[in-house]
Amino acid sequence: MSQDNAIMRNVIAALVTNEPGVLAQVAGMFAARGFNIDSLVVGRTENPELSRMTIVVNGDYAVLEQIRKQLQKLVPVVKVVDYSSVDFVERDLMLLQVTTAGKTPGSRHHRNELIELANVFRARVVDVSEDQLMVELSGTEDKIEAFIELAKPYGIVELARTGVIAMPRGNATPAGRRQALSRGGQAAGSGSARKSQIDDADLPPG
Repeated sequence: MSQDNAIMRNVIAALVTNEPGVLAQVAGMFAARGFNIDSLVVGRTENPELSRMTIVVNGDYAVLEQIRKQLQKLVPVVKVVDYSSVDFVERDLMLLQVTTAGKTPGSRHHRNELIELANVFRARVVDVSEDQLMVELSGTEDKIEAFIELAKPYGIVELARTGVIAMPRGNATPAGRRQALSRGGQAAGSGSARKSQIDDADLPPG
């Protein structure tokens, strides 16, 4: 299998204008073209005009290139940054509720064992009841998946994850690449006037 055809995990950030329906447009674009989203997180940035979408997708080079191009065509998308060629930090946040009671009547509780496990992973116990613990853990997907696997034998009651957020380290994003992927105020149609009011200097580096 050539490198271009290899399936890759890719993290993409899209800076979008804060207006109704943006998430639906992005999700609709993925669905219409059969692209599978592994994770999608939307949150505000330091600029009140913008939100950041962090999207994790799996695909070969051709698929990833199409995703980038299609994202750039959407009017609310101001800028697209591909993290495949830069050093970046990513985090996922999880809340996990696990039972501390033994599986058979009269068997011992596992509260101390679970607390020790949480300490090893630098997780926080945020809620304790008679027979359950709730643990908060942030880190890479691999770290969270490893914790989940170790917690499964105790009995996971409920699990919730935020999805991946990411940011390049320092000035890791090459200026030329940022410029190439930035759409600035070039979009036409509804919403373009609002985009043209956003100065490129006000955009975050990632």
